[in-house]
Amino acid sequence: MQINKPDIRQVDIIRYIQPFREGGSLPGLVDADDGFSYVIKFRGAGQGKKALVAELIGGELARFLGLRVPEMVFARLDESMWRLEADEEIQDLLKFSVGNNLGVHFLRGAITFDANVDVISDKEASKIVWLDALLMNVDRTARNTNMLVWHKELWLIDHGASLYFHHSWDNWQDYVEKPFVQIKDHVLLKSASKVADIHNQYKDVFNKENIQGVLQVIPDEWLMEEGRELSPEQVREVYLQFLLQRLENASVFLNQIEHERKNII
Repeated sequence: MQINKPDIRQVDIIRYIQPFREGGSLPGLVDADDGFSYVIKFRGAGQGKKALVAELIGGELARFLGLRVPEMVFARLDESMWRLEADEEIQDLLKFSVGNNLGVHFLRGAITFDANVDVISDKEASKIVWLDALLMNVDRTARNTNMLVWHKELWLIDHGASLYFHHSWDNWQDYVEKPFVQIKDHVLLKSASKVADIHNQYKDVFNKENIQGVLQVIPDEWLMEEGRELSPEQVREVYLQFLLQRLENASVFLNQIEHERKNII
């Protein structure tokens, strides 16, 4: 199955509204020139551009499974913006985030998903657990679900903690077959009874061409790192090979999911 290359719009940030201080990277709410509000992951935050890359990859791959993810945009921040901010911490963040950042459409009125109250199907839960195991997403726990309920539907947000192998490029191959021990803390693990079925149904969608389509929309500037010799295309190839090889070795995380489910059921 062929999936169209993501079409990510470009917007300009026209007003900084407020920070979300519960987020470790200090994301912020902004208005853009298209008339919409966005939650911005800033390139100048502590987690840097790699969090933006992980967010974009994770969000777009979630769409392969038919999961709901708010629209993502490239959000340009003008140099003049930081000069208007009185808070020194925010001022510094904006100063180092001039250029393209990643915006996620603000779901006004959405509430945080609560596994004790909100109910989703075993199939949807299995899709999310399968994807998070593939991406090694450590941030989907009861303490921080990174899921919202909006208009009675489940929406996924914040994949920035995924693909943590990219913080150490030299040994990325070691993570391909590495057990993802954090899956035991996944908020949806108990409901993920159809993970093997999801794998068999969707694995062919996660093919080379479809994944490359996602990787090609990542701005080159987000993939360049001072002191690292890899070109943007070489970095894209690492992400591609990691995902393809991890899928080839999916039995590692599939078996682990089933093992951990038996411990909680």
